Amino acid sequence: MIRVLVVEDDPVAADAHRHYVQRVDGFEVAGVVHSGADALRFCERDEVTLVLLDFYLPDTHGLAVCRALRAANRPIDVIAVTSARDLEMVKAAVSVGVVQYLLKPFTFASLRDKLERYAQFRLSVGHAADQGDVDRALSNLRAPAAHVLPKGMSDQTLNAIVGALRERDEGMSAAATATATGVARVTARRYLEYLADNGLAKREPHYGQVGRPEIWYRAMHSAP
Repeated sequence: MIRVLVVEDDPVAADAHRHYVQRVDGFEVAGVVHSGADALRFCERDEVTLVLLDFYLPDTHGLAVCRALRAANRPIDVIAVTSARDLEMVKAAVSVGVVQYLLKPFTFASLRDKLERYAQFRLSVGHAADQGDVDRALSNLRAPAAHVLPKGMSDQTLNAIVGALRERDEGMSAAATATATGVARVTARRYLEYLADNGLAKREPHYGQVGRPEIWYRAMHSAP
């Protein structure tokens, strides 16, 4: 089990992040704190695998927390959760060992993707037989290649539909997806077909009432 410390100064956001982490298999919340000092104290006395770290804290910056963890030689990884969009900040985060960088605001689907990729990375760590093993291990932390959406489709709607699918492990019909996301049924079907055609969702027949089976769609783990 991967134990996660949530570090977020906004109590509402902290509670949301806690609930998000608890919904991902293989992860558990070790604790929730609201400052850099409390984060470091927590890591001193409790077992922590991963820190979900806000950068703008009331007493210090998240980068300072990362440096302190490294100085103490603690084997704890960090996923930055921040509104900082400056690429210099991203470079600085990488330099102090941040393994993932997630911009606020984000959806549950976005965080789950980061956590699942981190878990895959941990599972792949071991003795590397060749360069290919190293490359495959590191690739688990990288974001998937961006898809160029067809004309008339938007990333916002696509993410909403993927998020709705991931809320229902058993899958959803186009009609149910439309209801869950507030789009028209024909729009939902277009996006679902796009996901299925690109290997990001799976089509499955769903047998209910007498007649032709309805097509349901189930999100794959590689979906955005």
